[in-house]
Amino acid sequence: MSLNHRNSTPVYKQIQSAIRKRIDSGDLKPGHAVASERELARIHKVSLMTARHALAGLEREGVVERRQGAGTFVATPKIHFNKLMSYTEHMSSRGLNPRTRVLSARIVEQETEVAARLGLPATTSLVKIERLRETGDDPFALETCYLPAMQFAELVNAPLGRSSLFSILKHDYGVDLAYADEEVDATAAENDIADLLHVRRGAPVLRIRQVIYSTQGKATMYGMGFYRSERHTLFIRRFR
Repeated sequence: MSLNHRNSTPVYKQIQSAIRKRIDSGDLKPGHAVASERELARIHKVSLMTARHALAGLEREGVVERRQGAGTFVATPKIHFNKLMSYTEHMSSRGLNPRTRVLSARIVEQETEVAARLGLPATTSLVKIERLRETGDDPFALETCYLPAMQFAELVNAPLGRSSLFSILKHDYGVDLAYADEEVDATAAENDIADLLHVRRGAPVLRIRQVIYSTQGKATMYGMGFYRSERHTLFIRRFR
């Protein structure tokens, strides 16, 4: 398939778009081989350098990965934590089909540490929601979040397996989330976490603890998630 060289879009970007379309359509899946630079140059009638530039760009974005002596392959999708987004938004932005399995949704008490993080009295009742995040049958993350039961008790009956919690808070409660303070570290997967994430017990996982604030500056939600480390990338911008 030759490209439209009169198109204002750079040719290497047209090649990238063609590869992305094959991935989005399911024609190419994670682990499938992508055409080599030489094959892309021949198929699209471009120079070898242009084809190499196209693949290098996709590799930087994490769309493909190069294996020494083997070729270029569709990479396992990753979630990029560079913006406060819901799981549904994250997955959709990567062209993936999000799935959520609600493990539990209930009112709890005596969660003194969580209450303190939310700036609430130690005896405050909280809504506790545990969810397994998946794409297809493949687990990505195990997430637990807490919200004040006085304001959000009805969340225990919300369709959290089908709808984004961020969206429910906005549309049903009039709460817009604005920013989060996060603690990120690596930890070993304990038995239950390892079983749910399909990793070996003791395997390294990424742990993110966050207090999420509304646009009014109020601590609204505390969350803790365990993420398969090979599926997630944390981007940090540093200033001097």
